[in-house]
Amino acid sequence: MLNKRLIRLLMPLAVAATPVGGAAAQDTVKIGMVMPLTGNLASAGKQVVAGARLYMGQHGNTVAGRQIELIVKDNASSPEIGRRLILEAIANDKVDIVGGGPTSDLLASASLITEAKKPTVIMLSSTSAVIDKSPYFVRTSCTLAQSSGIMADWALKNEIKKVVTLVTDFSPGHEAEGTFKARFLAGGGLIVEAVRVPLQNPDFAPFLQRAHDAAPQALFVFIPSAQAGTFAKQFVERGLDKAGIKLIGPGDLTDDEMLPNRGDAMLGAVTAHFYSAAHPTDLNKTFTATYRKQNSARANFMAVSGYDGIHLIYQALKKTGGSTESTALMSAMKGMTWESPRGPMSIDRQTGDVVHNIYIRKVENLNGELQNIEFATFEAVKDFAPFIR
Repeated sequence: MLNKRLIRLLMPLAVAATPVGGAAAQDTVKIGMVMPLTGNLASAGKQVVAGARLYMGQHGNTVAGRQIELIVKDNASSPEIGRRLILEAIANDKVDIVGGGPTSDLLASASLITEAKKPTVIMLSSTSAVIDKSPYFVRTSCTLAQSSGIMADWALKNEIKKVVTLVTDFSPGHEAEGTFKARFLAGGGLIVEAVRVPLQNPDFAPFLQRAHDAAPQALFVFIPSAQAGTFAKQFVERGLDKAGIKLIGPGDLTDDEMLPNRGDAMLGAVTAHFYSAAHPTDLNKTFTATYRKQNSARANFMAVSGYDGIHLIYQALKKTGGSTESTALMSAMKGMTWESPRGPMSIDRQTGDVVHNIYIRKVENLNGELQNIEFATFEAVKDFAPFIR
């Protein structure tokens, strides 16, 4: 039973909704994806949706005798709009499952989703603590803590002991910085300077000069992928490459979709991430070829997160015989394992969080294009919760 608070929220929307009845409504499983399709996060939302639609195109829209309907709504990169649209998806559209987008939407809607008992597959947010906000959350994207923690482990293994961190001054940047710092210091490393840069229209030059002057062995960087081109250019202009300072960080820095247009400034950058478009499996080759044909772009980690999100839903519905009852569906999702274009992955049975390989990659020129070439693998990485919560 929905509690009184949720009923009050839903009533205005329910009154406006058109009732849907009969066998057609009962036979349809509705997945409501609220994603940023306009605004400053638009590229991420579009990639997730494109990956989801690619999976449905490959595997059809019928599972366990149920028709699958994907309902996509644009939150315009606004958490206020996102919360309202999730509410509308539950009340008006009668969705059975929510496809979770940005962190801000999920934090604003967690209590609503919990009260409505709607299984929610997080396909975009990489903020570690989000998974704890509702028992109806599972995740197929990633956490920044996974990549940042493994980056620290790799640096220490390779005798990198003196690092400057440079991150964007917002919650994902804080999470990347905090996780890297905790594991790096615990392993005997030294952070000689911690730099935070503004989110909006940053000029990296003065911050890079500070990093240069600190003379580290490496610069650990987390910035939104859309800013990586400007960053790379200024990294070279300030002479950090000539000073022998390695560029390392989570995979957002060398986002596959944008990397071909970054120029040689990114050559040699070493990142830790769960996916590369150059991952050498037949499954990934098929995925990337189909994605490029459909979207005229290279597939990236957000596209594969949407692809795997729909895969998880399909497989869970097969296990429940098409039932969308929340307890049964959540039980089917948790503990699921499969082979993804990213490699082997699973959903942790206790937490609902994603478990997958983290690959160390180096940017190389392969067949005339910059690619993230994997050269080391850390298997079955869980979230590094103890270091950041």
